[in-house]
This record gives sequence, structure tokens and C-alpha cells, in this order.
Amino acid sequence: MKKAFLLLSFFTSFSAMAQKIDTTFLAKLMKSKPALFDTILKTPDHKQVQILYTQINRDVQNKPHFKSFGYHLDPHHYFYPASTVKLAAVIFALEKVNALKKTGLTMHSIMITDSSYRGQTKIIGDTSAANSKPSIAQYIKKILLTSDNDAFNRLYEFIGRAEINRKLKQYGLTDSRILNRLAIGDAGESSKHTNQVRFYNDAKLVYLNPAEYDDKHYPLKLNRLIVGKAYIDSNEKIVNKPFSFKDKNAFSVANQQKLMRKLIFPEAFPKKDRYNLRPEDYKFIYTYMSMFPTESTHPTYNTKEFWPTYAKMIYFGREKNAHLTPNIRIFSKYGDSYGFIIDNTYFVDFKNKVEFFLTAVLQSNNNNTYNDGVYEYETVCYPFMKNIGREIYEFELGRKKAHAADLSKMKMAY
Repeated sequence: MKKAFLLLSFFTSFSAMAQKIDTTFLAKLMKSKPALFDTILKTPDHKQVQILYTQINRDVQNKPHFKSFGYHLDPHHYFYPASTVKLAAVIFALEKVNALKKTGLTMHSIMITDSSYRGQTKIIGDTSAANSKPSIAQYIKKILLTSDNDAFNRLYEFIGRAEINRKLKQYGLTDSRILNRLAIGDAGESSKHTNQVRFYNDAKLVYLNPAEYDDKHYPLKLNRLIVGKAYIDSNEKIVNKPFSFKDKNAFSVANQQKLMRKLIFPEAFPKKDRYNLRPEDYKFIYTYMSMFPTESTHPTYNTKEFWPTYAKMIYFGREKNAHLTPNIRIFSKYGDSYGFIIDNTYFVDFKNKVEFFLTAVLQSNNNNTYNDGVYEYETVCYPFMKNIGREIYEFELGRKKAHAADLSKMKMAY
């Protein structure tokens, strides 16, 4: 009888997670605010808009139950995910550290990256760290605080391209792939080679991560990979041909939010589907994913370049002098490149017991030229991210729930 009850509970939970997504609510919400969303609604295909909003309803035991609402969701419709892939690297890097714990490796071990193939760079120091030494922990901080590209590249090299893509598949993120380092023109053979990495506890070598070569291909059924009318090449010359995303990273909206849901609520998933993370790993990620750059000491940031809400597109857009409410924290990973703005967010208002997931992507590229740096971020993308976040928040403030959420788990010390 007990076994039957457990099976029923599992399938009930699985059914809830696999429920059909409502496709009308978000369209109605945006139509009710024409001053904010009319431009987007008139050209959703041109703007490449996709949105996934998920309500969180707690039961009497505070367990979360999800109900999702989508707009123009299509896992096969390609968009460039930019820095949103970095959250997967953060998780997978800590999983690898935990798998190697018998060696003495920790996230704080000194991490020396060697140059093992042409074009690779060697890293032996990190002046942003308290001890001026690179480490997994320091790279994670920089990724989550300000989306540092080099920090991601170092984690990519530590995990290995094959392992990253194996993990994506393992966790059911089957509409995604991570093939390249970021912001260094990494493609082709160079992306398949990862550096040798050595880890030390003080002066003692505890683990040597060998250089690796990944010869696998990661095909996905994607459309809109050849786009635009022109692009700027690596020599800063204009090429009057369409631009290709054929061999670049992919990370669907649904997969991004699934990654985030498992990170925030591991207890909502079967044990076999949870990340191999310790409680202190979760807390470390939560802390730096929700921390403002201005609250960080190592690394320390110039406030003119990295203002408090720098990495919080949804709800804040890119406002440099946004009013900060102490009860609101946003756990997120954003990305921006090639005219795309993406944000993957878990939003919390501790005072009003509000929480929700919101993942969105939007593109602005009126001249149909790629890699020229001429995009309508300021006039189209940032306002949209701010507006959709605030409208969902306002809706959540008025939404009645059977049980108030206990959000104490998400209160971090900054």
C-alpha cells in the first residue's frame, strides 16, 4: 500500500511538472497594456519574442507547485543565448568539484590554467580575489555578479565540452548545446580543445585536469540559423551575406527555466534528476546570483560601470538609478549579444510573499546586420524587460494563494 502511494505521489508530481502551458494569458496581459507592449505585439516575429512565466503555489507543507504560461514559445526557433549559458557552467563546475572531493579539490582551491593548444591563454593569477589567486569560487562570483566572459571560459575548460553537453542531456535539457567559449571568436577546432588545468591547496598539487579534445557533434533541429542581410567579420569588414548561427551555442527558453527551477527547488524533482550539489553550494550560488555588484568586496566593482541592478534586466531594465526595495531580490542570469536580450529569473518579494519564474528573450536589429554593434537595446529591449517584469509582479501582488510562501530559505547574507 505504501509503495502504491509513493508511486501515485511521484506520477502526480510528474504530471504537474509536465502540464500543458497556457498560451493565452500573456498575450491578453500585454494587449491590456498597449502603451507598453503594442510595438512588440505588432511584430512578435520580427522581435523574436519568447516568454515563459511560471506561477509558484505552495501547499500546506510549503512545497512548490508550478503553473506555466507561455508566449510564442518554440524550442526549435533559434535565438543566440549569449551569457545565459553561464549558469549551466556554474552548476556543472561545482558538480565536478564534488565528484572529485576525494582528491582534496574544493571550489576554493587555487586554479592554474595552462595553454595547451593554439590560441589558448594561461592564467596564474586573479587580482580580483582576496588572495590574488584564481579559483572556481572566484570565477563563479564574477559570472553571477557581472557576467564575466573570461570566468565562463575558464569553467568551460575545466568541465570540458563533452561533459557539459552530456550534463545537458542528463538533465533533460535536450533543446540546448554549449559548443564555444565566449567573446574570443571561439569556433571550429579551437572550441573542441580545452586546456590543462592544475589545482593546488596551498603549494600542494591536488588535481590535474588534462587537456581534452571533443570530436562529437551536437546537432539540434533548429530553424532561423541563417539570418540577416550582412555582418561584420573578424577583420572588421562588412560582408553582404546572411549571418550564420549554425555552430553556436543554443539554450531554449524552456530549458533555461527548467535549469533554474531545479536550482531553486531541487526538492520538487525526483532525486535522480537533482544536481549533485551540497547545501553550501546552493547557498553560494543563491548568494551571488542575487547579490548586487555594489555589495561585493572580492571582487570589487566600479559603481559607474557596474551599478546595483546591472545584471537584473527583468524588472529593472538597465536603469542606473533604479529605486531599490529591500524586500525584493532577483535570482537571475541574463545575456545580451547580436541584438538579443535574454533574462532567466526567479523573483522574490519577501514582504508580500511573492515569488515567480520569468524567462524572456527579445531581439532588436532593425538594420538586419549582425556583429555591427548597432542594436535597439535602449529603446526596445531594456524597456520591454523592465515592463514585462513589473507587469507580472503587479499581477502576482494581487493573485490570491491558498498558502503564504515561507521564503526564508532564499534570504541570504550579503
